[in-house]
Amino acid sequence: MPPNEYLDCFAAELVVVPCGARKLDVAARAADMYTGSYHRACRRAAEALRPERLLILSARYGLLGLDDVIEPYDTPHGAAGAVSAGLVREQAARRGIDRLDPVVVLGGARHVALAQAVWPYARTPLSGTRGMGEQVARLAAMARSTGTARGRAS
Repeated sequence: MPPNEYLDCFAAELVVVPCGARKLDVAARAADMYTGSYHRACRRAAEALRPERLLILSARYGLLGLDDVIEPYDTPHGAAGAVSAGLVREQAARRGIDRLDPVVVLGGARHVALAQAVWPYARTPLSGTRGMGEQVARLAAMARSTGTARGRAS
């Protein structure tokens, strides 16, 4: 069974996607700020899951709704000035989403580790991949197949 097939068996309450290094150079909605191909691939896969909520985990700002307006920044996960697991837990609690299940986290190992500080049971369909190329291929497969397979089951 392909690693993402189990995602067709449930409706995600929350999908968390990573921020990205490539950004606009002006303040913008979080939905528009991140312009890189990896972030966009994660967003397409997330949207195919049709979650009740979709958030971006920003290395600088933490959990962002798609309509949150932010300034551009240059802070990667794990760097000085990046958000901590404690801050992300506090943000999730303030939003009332810290106990949601199921939660799907898309992204690399640092992003997943930060999100799992809040949702240790989160599903991580990119885990076990061997690099960016394999992750992007898995994301593309999710974007193509997940919504279609769930739609047939409804």
